[in-house]
Amino acid sequence: MIASDLDGTLLRNDGTLSPRTLRALRAAEEAGTEIVIVTARPPRFVDRLAEATGLAGTAVCSNGALVYDIATRTVVSSRILPVTTAHRVATALAAVVPGVGFALETGNQVVYEPAYRLRMSEDAGAELPVPTLADLWLTEAPVTKLLAWSDRLDADTLMAAARPGAGDEVQLTHSGGRGLLEISAPGVTKAGTLAVLCAARGIDATEVIAFGDMPNDLTALAWAGRGYAMANAHPAVLAAVPTHTGTNEEDGVADVIERLFAAQVRPRRPTAGRGSW
Repeated sequence: MIASDLDGTLLRNDGTLSPRTLRALRAAEEAGTEIVIVTARPPRFVDRLAEATGLAGTAVCSNGALVYDIATRTVVSSRILPVTTAHRVATALAAVVPGVGFALETGNQVVYEPAYRLRMSEDAGAELPVPTLADLWLTEAPVTKLLAWSDRLDADTLMAAARPGAGDEVQLTHSGGRGLLEISAPGVTKAGTLAVLCAARGIDATEVIAFGDMPNDLTALAWAGRGYAMANAHPAVLAAVPTHTGTNEEDGVADVIERLFAAQVRPRRPTAGRGSW
C-alpha cells in the first residue's frame, strides 16, 4: 500500500496533481499496490480531485475520522466527535485564547460562528454561518472535526495552548493552516485508521509506504514500514522522520515511486475514466 497525504505532499502548491505523479501512481497500482489518500480534507474535496484526475479507491479523510469510497462517494466508516465534547473543549480553549473562533466540519459543510473568520476558496458553497457561538452547538449533523482558529497565534502555539484544557477527551493536531487547530474524537489518527484498513486487507505495516509533510501526518509516517517526509515539511516532521524526499513541487512522491517501481513506470497517455488512476 502507498498512503499519501494531499496538500503539500501529493499535490502541487496550486492544488493540482502533476502528470508525472499521476503516471507514477498508476504504475504502482498496475503493479498490485493499493493507493490510499490519507488527508485532513473532507470527502467533498476528494470528490473534486477525483473528477479532475480519475482518482478512485479509498480515502482516509478528516485526519482518520472517515473512510471514504471515492468511486461510489460513500462513507464506509466514521469516528464522530460528540457536539457536547466539542463544546466543552471549545469553552476551555476560549478561556486561554481570547478571540479564538470555532467551526464544525461535518464532511459536507463547515458550520461556523462569527469569530471564525477563516475563509478557504475550496470551501465556497459548503460554508454555513450561524448567528452566535451558542447556535454552533445546536448543529444536528455528525461532526468529524472541531476547528479552532486564531488570527494572532500560529497553529503550533494554538495547539500548545489547547492541550491542558483538552485532556484525553479529544485528539489535537494541525495541518499547517495559519492559526488553525483540528480537533477530533479521542484516538482518531491517520495511523489508527490506516491500521484498521490494512488489517482488513491482510497488509502488514511493513508493506506500507507513507508520505506526508505536516504534524497530522506524523502518526502515519511513524507507523508505516517506510515513511517519507517531504523536503518542504514542517520542521517537526523533518526532525522526526529520518527519510526524506523532494518537495511537492519537485514531485517528491513520484521520485520515490519511480525508483521502487522502475520497471513499471513508463511515460504514456493517462487512462480516462474513474475506474483507475
